[in-house]
Amino acid sequence: MTGETVSVLLPVHAGVAAGALGSALESLDAQTRPADEVVIVEDGPLTPAHDALLDRYAASRAHVVRVALATNQGAGVANQAGLAAATGTWIAKMDADDLLLPHRLETQLRALHRTGADLCGAAMWEFDTDPGHPTRLRANPAGHDAITRRMRFNNPVNHPTAVYRRSLALEVGGYPSMRYMQDYDLFARMLAGGARMMNLAEPLVLFRAGDGMLRRRSARGYLALERQLQRNLRSYGLVGRGRATLNLAIRGAFRVLPRWGLSRAYARFLSTPVPDVEAGSGTTAEVG
Repeated sequence: MTGETVSVLLPVHAGVAAGALGSALESLDAQTRPADEVVIVEDGPLTPAHDALLDRYAASRAHVVRVALATNQGAGVANQAGLAAATGTWIAKMDADDLLLPHRLETQLRALHRTGADLCGAAMWEFDTDPGHPTRLRANPAGHDAITRRMRFNNPVNHPTAVYRRSLALEVGGYPSMRYMQDYDLFARMLAGGARMMNLAEPLVLFRAGDGMLRRRSARGYLALERQLQRNLRSYGLVGRGRATLNLAIRGAFRVLPRWGLSRAYARFLSTPVPDVEAGSGTTAEVG
């Protein structure tokens, strides 16, 4: 992919611990295939610790672009602002408190080149407090046809692992202003617009899970967003009325579970427990 460039898109808000952000940036610096551009979107005012960290980071790296939003507007608006500011051929999504395995960008860009796909996701390890000892593995269907089937009822791509063609994302309108399901909506429109998609079975990201993730998944207003999402999927031609109604019933019931029930349902249906081993200490087969 001579001449093609990759922009890492990393939104951050004041709720992310500055130490976690620092670790995330260190993992980005350790990539075997460095990013050509790092777009950091500051979603509302940050803390002095965040500001000092980002000032130091940007001062020593010419490829860093900072986009500052005056108020916190949520992931949809922040990601869209970063997508609009990026210049790379490819967008590599990254969360501000996650960690990248050193070969993440190299592996996904090689897969995109080999297959001609427009989007490549990957599996990811989940951890609560210690990234060296992940507790669960979240994987998705590998091939385009299986991804298409999954898209009808659930997001088939782990957003923090996604690498996708920037021009196609812009063509379909980019991220909507939703706070919680903006990635699902974007990927659905990209698929409906003809994008070819794939997922790697290899985990390439360490995702910070824990109680904060469950709070986001049960946040107030999620049911209204679910209704909007199902209307959107219908308008994109991905589901019919019956499938949309069934989706809303199942996904809506999931959202209103108490925290302990949500945790059990998530563990049962959306991820797989892994043995207590160190991340990256062996092959995927040894870990999973």
